[in-house]
Amino acid sequence: MAEIVITGLSKIYGDGTAAIQDFNLKVTDGEFLVLVGPSGCGKSTVLRCVAGLEQPTSGTIAINGQVINDLPSQDRDLAMVFQTYALYPHLTIFENLAFGLKMRRHPQAEIEREVTTVAEKLGLAKHLRKKPRELSGGERQRVALGRAIVRRPRAFLMDEPLSNLDAALRVKMRAELLKLQREIRATVLYVTHDQTEALTMGDRVVVLHLGRIQQVASPREVYDHPANLFVAGFIGSPAMNFIQARVTRGSEGWFLGVGGQTLALPPAFLEQRPGLSAYQEKIIIAGLRPEHFSVAVTKEQGNSVLQIKVEIVETLGPVNYVHFSLPDNSADPNQVSLVASLDPAVPNVVPGRNLELTIDPYQIHFFDPKTGSTLSPGTT
Repeated sequence: MAEIVITGLSKIYGDGTAAIQDFNLKVTDGEFLVLVGPSGCGKSTVLRCVAGLEQPTSGTIAINGQVINDLPSQDRDLAMVFQTYALYPHLTIFENLAFGLKMRRHPQAEIEREVTTVAEKLGLAKHLRKKPRELSGGERQRVALGRAIVRRPRAFLMDEPLSNLDAALRVKMRAELLKLQREIRATVLYVTHDQTEALTMGDRVVVLHLGRIQQVASPREVYDHPANLFVAGFIGSPAMNFIQARVTRGSEGWFLGVGGQTLALPPAFLEQRPGLSAYQEKIIIAGLRPEHFSVAVTKEQGNSVLQIKVEIVETLGPVNYVHFSLPDNSADPNQVSLVASLDPAVPNVVPGRNLELTIDPYQIHFFDPKTGSTLSPGTT
């Protein structure tokens, strides 16, 4: 397979738009690496530059140590799978799968063998004589994948290949694609805007924003220790809650002022969160994951309890999303909307009801309000 190394990649279009800036990345042999970010962040541009469909403005792209910047797309031995299936409607499934091998003048016996093997792996063997219009969306997507696989390329480049499928089929195809990638030990560079797809599929995740890498890490690391406000807000569903807060010291220890209320902090909190030391008595941004809230069950929790009033309840079977609002800080009347993921077994959680919520202080993330950089990531 292949190791892909991208160094100092930039792509600036004629009108001055910088799609990618100073992009550096190493995709190891056999790795499933996911580029994720909102529309327009530059992730598809990276893929197109690697594929040879776009010429980078600067930087180098190397595969197994060979710089391929000037190599024509067809000579890079890479297979690209697009969002659209791009199948030939007048050809049978067999002919679609065999097309790349025929263009490379492989012997017919080899074509028959390779196509049959891949078709069986993908559950397409019984469809080989059909035309694409006779297949479902999921089956056509498998044909598009099979056409790439049958070539045995050095690496696979996938540009949102599952986005046209319905939700249930998308989940199924994620599992099928991962299983197949593990079987053939393929190097995959995968693009998606869906953070759930990124977290469930990637060995590592690259979060992009405005053409720049924000963080490269394992899915767990990106979720638990986001590098900045953008990553924290983009990764996670529902998204992380953000609210202005202030760390203060009183006669009985350290406190966090948030939402016009005061939460007690553990005595050694600042020692274990050294990034907060320079922000005492200053406004910072507190980030709270919805699932880290819980309903207070004892009065002994005292000042650690957050008083809220339920506004909306979304019931999703195994979880209730409870929406509420708090003032952004004690000196600001503006309200900020937040959401807590609560156990549906908690009784009488209905709009208009007052609730007492707690959150483990060590699960709170803190960010610099000017730079957005993480000051002190939460832990699990």
